[in-house]
Amino acid sequence: MNITVRKKDTFLYPDKNRVIARYFYNGDERARDIIMKVINLSDEDVQRALNQTLREFSKRHRNISKLFKKHFNNLLFHFAELEIDPDTISEQCKLLIGSFFTHEFSVEAAALFNPSIVEDLDQSGLSNGEKRVILSLRSTGEGHVSSLVFRRGILNHEGEFNIQPPGYLIEEAEIIKRHTYDKGVFLSKLLEMDISPDLTGLITAELPEKFVYRQLVKNVNEILKNNNLTPEKQRAVEKIIWLADAHYEVSFSLDTDISGRVLFPVSETESKGIEDARFVRFRHKDGKITYYATYTANDGVTILPKLLETKNFYDFKVIPLHGPYAANKNLALFPRKINGKYAMLSRVDGVNNYIMFSDLIHVWENAKILQQPKSPWEFIQLGNCGSPVETDRGWLLITHGVGPMRKYCIGASLLDLDDPSHEIGRLKEPLIVPDEDEREGYVPNVVYTCGSIIHNDELIIPYAMSDYCTGFANISLDELLDELVMN
Repeated sequence: MNITVRKKDTFLYPDKNRVIARYFYNGDERARDIIMKVINLSDEDVQRALNQTLREFSKRHRNISKLFKKHFNNLLFHFAELEIDPDTISEQCKLLIGSFFTHEFSVEAAALFNPSIVEDLDQSGLSNGEKRVILSLRSTGEGHVSSLVFRRGILNHEGEFNIQPPGYLIEEAEIIKRHTYDKGVFLSKLLEMDISPDLTGLITAELPEKFVYRQLVKNVNEILKNNNLTPEKQRAVEKIIWLADAHYEVSFSLDTDISGRVLFPVSETESKGIEDARFVRFRHKDGKITYYATYTANDGVTILPKLLETKNFYDFKVIPLHGPYAANKNLALFPRKINGKYAMLSRVDGVNNYIMFSDLIHVWENAKILQQPKSPWEFIQLGNCGSPVETDRGWLLITHGVGPMRKYCIGASLLDLDDPSHEIGRLKEPLIVPDEDEREGYVPNVVYTCGSIIHNDELIIPYAMSDYCTGFANISLDELLDELVMN
């Protein structure tokens, strides 16, 4: 194979110093006990303990006192039970109580891997041959919970990557529950989840064709209060709320650097992790740009494919993907419509690459096999490594294959521009394999990526090393395309 792969000396390693402050709750009884202990302190002791806490943590978090107050407000329901008027409590006491229900979580304590890369909207202030890009990365912390973090950098005219140093004041976004649900689509997804039409009809009968979260919750609460439901039906009702919670929006403050924004699991559907986001810079027919990312929401039992949307990397909208073929992992959206339809890659059966077309970006009802494993290095499974990249010779699709000893390698194929269900060529051998310096990690013998980009006639591939850290490889685009056309 006549392709030169230049692995670079630039690496991104997990940094345990990057922490967020999160709500910490250890049960009702213990919560009431802590509240009473703090309330019974003297004013002097409250002020002393609060000052000490602020000295320790105010430099590690932006406006930590605001978080303490927010976490105190989460506990207001306890004060009625304790027969205490919270308005009689001093502001310092409220903040101190909130601090006992706050803890730090190191988002990158274990790993920083599975990157994708997109061109930044802002390309101002650059020299000739430079490109500003945004990296998304899967970061993993305590309990193997994964979140999504970002880095910004500049590719120079030689393809070297200058990554902007990350900041250490990082935070979660404000969560916004204002999604408007389409009743028909919502019911369709519930049917896919095998929830009885009798039960879904009972809950949604009084809802309008377009409804919001609070309307659904109100109906659910009334059903639970006025109907003697069996345990099985109660679990089904919980699944309905589980699905509704999967829709949300988040927003970051404008004074945060992109490296200080972390998309941490919000809904129960992703409580164990936001995994393997595949970002794509999508160009609409009118020339406007939207960034989409498909990712896997994991609650420890069920996986749910979801779509993330942003125009500025400050405000994000999250919705589940619907349809019988919006299933399993490995979904990747094409960067534009093809013949008037959205196009998506998937691995519905866990083994083969599929291609799907749809009029709606969130509903996928048809799929056909695009690629099946051919070579031993991909016999176990074949999947995409991010959205296809458009070239004048076809759609360049970076793939991954799993072979003997569950070794993951990165490959490549070329699809027809007008009909990407037609494969023009595929590498017979892997493009990137884990070498001796890359095969040790959380999951040994793995190289993997969630996206690549073309820059100055080179393909730039950021890739994960054994589910631990991230490196970079540069490949001549002409060499790669020539090889693919020959195969």
